[in-house]
Amino acid sequence: MRASLRDTPVLLYDGDCGFCAGSVQFVLSHEPANRTEALRFAPLQGAFGAEMRERFHELAAVDSVVWYEPDASGGRVLIYSDAGLAVLRHLGGMWRVVGAAVRIVPRVLRDSVYRFIARHRLDIAAPACLLPAPEQRARFLD
Repeated sequence: MRASLRDTPVLLYDGDCGFCAGSVQFVLSHEPANRTEALRFAPLQGAFGAEMRERFHELAAVDSVVWYEPDASGGRVLIYSDAGLAVLRHLGGMWRVVGAAVRIVPRVLRDSVYRFIARHRLDIAAPACLLPAPEQRARFLD
């Protein structure tokens, strides 16, 4: 694993999906300005995404954003609604409160809703290319 990512969470997303690109833009525009922990982003189709699928075999057949969180044991990944809740926790403020409220819903129900949206995401938004602002580009991998 790249040494610079040992302590950095990474949000992996479908780089070919307009809905996913919009979600990444949402995160970028709602992060607190004083955020000390910079979240990184990587398309699932890129080199970092391939590295994660190789390390975490459970990602092979997953149709989800993936939250990678480094830890002392080599890191862990969260998928489906748990990945979304990790993003809300990262955003902090009222988003953390929203995430805490959603966490009350049983995972099986949260994941069912997530999978329904994931199945229809290409119908929800047209394909789009994610173009981060120049000051954000360093946070994108691959």
